[in-house]
Amino acid sequence: MKQLIPQLILFFLFQTLTSCELQQKETSKPPNILFCLADDATWKHMSAYGTKWISTPAFDRIAKEGLLFNNAYTPNAKCGPSRAIILTGRNTWQLEEAANHLAYFPTKFKTYPEALSENGYHTGYTGKGWAPGTALNKDGSARELIVKAYNKVKKEVPTSGISKVDYAANFQSFLDLKDKDAPFCFWYGGHEPHRAYEYGTGISVGEKKIEILDSVFPYWPQTEIVKNDLLDYAFELEYFDQQLGEILKVLEEKGELDNTIIVVTSDNGMPFPRVKGLSYEHSNHLPMAIMWKNGIKDPGRVIDDYVSFIDIAATFVDLAGFTYQDLGMQTIQGNSLRPYFNNQINEYASPKQDYVLLGQERHDVGRPNDVGYPVRGIVKDGFMYLINYEEDRWPAGNPETGYTNTDGSPTKTQILEWNRSGKNSEYWDYNFGKHPKEELFQISVDESCMTNLAGIEEFKVIQDSLKFLLEKELRKQNDPRIFGHGAVFDNYIPDRNVNFYEKYMKGEQVNSGWINESDFEKN
Repeated sequence: MKQLIPQLILFFLFQTLTSCELQQKETSKPPNILFCLADDATWKHMSAYGTKWISTPAFDRIAKEGLLFNNAYTPNAKCGPSRAIILTGRNTWQLEEAANHLAYFPTKFKTYPEALSENGYHTGYTGKGWAPGTALNKDGSARELIVKAYNKVKKEVPTSGISKVDYAANFQSFLDLKDKDAPFCFWYGGHEPHRAYEYGTGISVGEKKIEILDSVFPYWPQTEIVKNDLLDYAFELEYFDQQLGEILKVLEEKGELDNTIIVVTSDNGMPFPRVKGLSYEHSNHLPMAIMWKNGIKDPGRVIDDYVSFIDIAATFVDLAGFTYQDLGMQTIQGNSLRPYFNNQINEYASPKQDYVLLGQERHDVGRPNDVGYPVRGIVKDGFMYLINYEEDRWPAGNPETGYTNTDGSPTKTQILEWNRSGKNSEYWDYNFGKHPKEELFQISVDESCMTNLAGIEEFKVIQDSLKFLLEKELRKQNDPRIFGHGAVFDNYIPDRNVNFYEKYMKGEQVNSGWINESDFEKN
């Protein structure tokens, strides 16, 4: 018996050391990556930010069990450019053709999903990936920027405006094909709450009531038509969140939740006039929550620092254990968000920069010669400063071709009809009128950007300092626009609807499916 005791001690010591070794090996595994993107949702409409008339429990869970970001911005508030920024970690003026909507994606830029796929990650997506636009390989073959689509499984949906793609079931199919020990990188690209909606479904299907609305932005009419439109949007945003909840269930059932970093956000603001496609607070300021049970200390914190979409790729590459040079990517402009994960509660990391940069070029076609509406801007210390380089152009698109930079909607139709009848024309000015060369808004007290402070003596120091910092950064980042070569963005050929304006004005048939026939201004 005395001989047996040392043997038992050695056995249990071996077991303990082996267990610790396995545990250390397990925790050192690179994290899985799940990126979840709503299509057209303004930041404040996730209920974690306090909105009462929209319920997003899955997003709220990510925020509660992870981090909630109060000041996350896309540099460019339109689907294609915003998604290109996410995939590359580069600002819009650093992306050549991909600065534009409806673009040919340059072959030279490798995306983080492509790079991680080449380095051991099982990679794919469901729903909407990078779109709209065309991506080709050097040999002219089709290129998938997120490696592989998983969209075969369909389901019954509550309205015709909602995609039939079964996001969670396709995610399950993706995981079923993964090697047991391989990490994964997956993109859930919800089609919701992108238009078109079935008018009235927020009430009839979503069982919402107009009385629950606690806010209608002041640049829209305060009418039942607009409120119904908002409730239809709310219904589709809640659908996106419901599918997010189903995806989280799949993760839990697979035992993959704890070591998966989950980022939930939106590509640009809601698909309403003066939001999507322009460069204002409700356009570029987006929801963002991040959860990673194995990697975030003291969950439930709220981060007030400014973060940009250029930081997303930087974060994923960093957490996977690489640099962009290791992966053969072009320079990533953003910074990893990893420092926020290790903070003690209410102790935030000192950011490398306390501002974010904004910019847009051509969004939807519809102006003469397919030109865009170039803007550069900066958000800092509760102020937003914008330069409109071609202020003689129509920011929302030309009236005669239907204000193509604003999706068709009941809200848009009502504003246009009121203006045509001479009623409440100020709403037309807010949503479709031309903008001055420079704009300055104190968004900390004027989030709707209603009062332009540019040119007011009291704010001259702020305006000048923001302009100086903006232009300094644009020079460092080799923005063609700041060096007087901005026409290069207008000269990139769109991947569809080339010469839309000229064809329409000649009476030719044009593809204008994202706007309503009633949007066109008839002479």
